[in-house]
Amino acid sequence: MIAIDQVLVSDQLITEQFVCDLQKCKGACCVDGDAGAPLAEEELIQVNEVVSSVIPYLSEESRNEIQRQGKYVYDDEFGWVTPTINGSICVYGITDKDGIVKCGMEQAYLDGKTNWKKPISCHLFPVIAKTSTDGKTIYANYQPRTDHCKAACSLGKKLKVPVYQFLKEPLIRKFGNDFYEALHATALHLKDKPSNGNP
Repeated sequence: MIAIDQVLVSDQLITEQFVCDLQKCKGACCVDGDAGAPLAEEELIQVNEVVSSVIPYLSEESRNEIQRQGKYVYDDEFGWVTPTINGSICVYGITDKDGIVKCGMEQAYLDGKTNWKKPISCHLFPVIAKTSTDGKTIYANYQPRTDHCKAACSLGKKLKVPVYQFLKEPLIRKFGNDFYEALHATALHLKDKPSNGNP
């Protein structure tokens, strides 16, 4: 683990490579999971603010589910999450002409309709950030899906893109620019460190 302020970062953010390959996975992380996307409590306000701008992007089924379940739901294991349709696709997921599931919230943001991109849990994936029970430490672990993320792991290795570089934007969004610069400096230090361990 790498300690930067109150954050403990898995070494794999530096040692592993990852680049999403949507043509292969078809956005499976928006479809397959134990619940919808985890939402921090402060993000509930953001969802409330953007949902009216996101609704036009969604299917009739998604709109009906939001009407029925609400804009977010509480899960006993994960806390506040986005609703899903029959325990599968996120209600905010939209499917493009190539069959790739993307985020309706993100599309509204990209189109300039909102100023909030999407839940940080989605933006950070395949890194999952969890806060310790005492609230003093945040653990950032690399947890790609064994099945759906194979293509992304392969593409990352092919392009030689470390996980932390692929996730630069969400890491800065979550932890700040100073954190990212410290993580990058650590990666460069480890890369230049002789393999025999001698200075």
